[in-house]
Amino acid sequence: PACALPDVSVRFIAAVVISFFSFLNCYDVKITTKIQNTFMFSKIVALVIIIISGIVYMFFVGGTENLQNSFEGTDTNPGKIAVAFYAGIFSYSGWNYLNFMTEELRNPYVNLPRAIYISLPLVTLIYVFANVSYLAVLTPSEIIASNAIAVTFGDRVLGVVSWIMPLMVAMSAVGGLSVHIMTSSRMCFVGARYGHFPAMLSHISVERFTPTPSLVFLNILSLIMLCTSDIYVLITYSSIVESFFLMLSVSGLLWLRYKKPDMERPIKVSIIVPIVFVIICIFLVVLPVYVRPWECLVGALITLTGIPVYYIGVEWQNKPLWFTKGLYGLTYIVQKLFMSAREQGEAED
Repeated sequence: PACALPDVSVRFIAAVVISFFSFLNCYDVKITTKIQNTFMFSKIVALVIIIISGIVYMFFVGGTENLQNSFEGTDTNPGKIAVAFYAGIFSYSGWNYLNFMTEELRNPYVNLPRAIYISLPLVTLIYVFANVSYLAVLTPSEIIASNAIAVTFGDRVLGVVSWIMPLMVAMSAVGGLSVHIMTSSRMCFVGARYGHFPAMLSHISVERFTPTPSLVFLNILSLIMLCTSDIYVLITYSSIVESFFLMLSVSGLLWLRYKKPDMERPIKVSIIVPIVFVIICIFLVVLPVYVRPWECLVGALITLTGIPVYYIGVEWQNKPLWFTKGLYGLTYIVQKLFMSAREQGEAED
């Protein structure tokens, strides 16, 4: 039981799961949504079990020793704190993907803010109670050494039914993966519609009405990312880039609020919210440079690679005939391969 799993096997299973849920998203959105709801329910049940078990342990077994001096030995280096935030932010990722699904929401100007306002405080509250339960049962050294804290917690507290915890953790991870596949594919889909990706990615299946080319493209990128040797390095790369672009986007919002105060805004929040958000993003982007300069450099290079792609794909209007014919030929192959076409309104344009 203490033997480590072969790295190749872990990557192979990850590749199979990613490909399966990419196929499922291509096949039927309704089935995917039902499966995601089931996985979400299992995640909530797992967290409730952890919280209740932790409370019982604290009050009836006397598990409060770990909560005393819980911050002892903490490194207060601001740069390391910023890097640590990346792992925490990764756990909460999902709120920013809601925007990608706006077109598929009913009454998005009402339901989108409502989904964020309700889900974020609720998830934060549940995660705080779950972490308190972890600390009540496990020592800080055990938490650091554990590859799956919930599984270690279950082995310590749940006894003969501890097998349920790794099952629910797996269901939770797979559910989160499916949500990311669905939402991220919509970003590529809409981006292609406006010329920021190849036009073939803006096609939808004529049978399933799903953005199949975009989902396949995202699946290929995900499989390439599996080649990285350290998942935490990948999280740092993506988090730095994401924080940087979120900072730019919200800064643009502040600029528009200043320059065009009378512009119609279906969704509007207090100006304090974007200001605080930009300050936090600056903290997350600047401080890690002193702690993880290499990861920050790679993240910056990844960002800069978008400049020539944007120039070639968007700004360069007078493309040579061979380039245009090649792109049309590739688009034709994609249409035949996935039985896809542009949206009706887009095709009319």
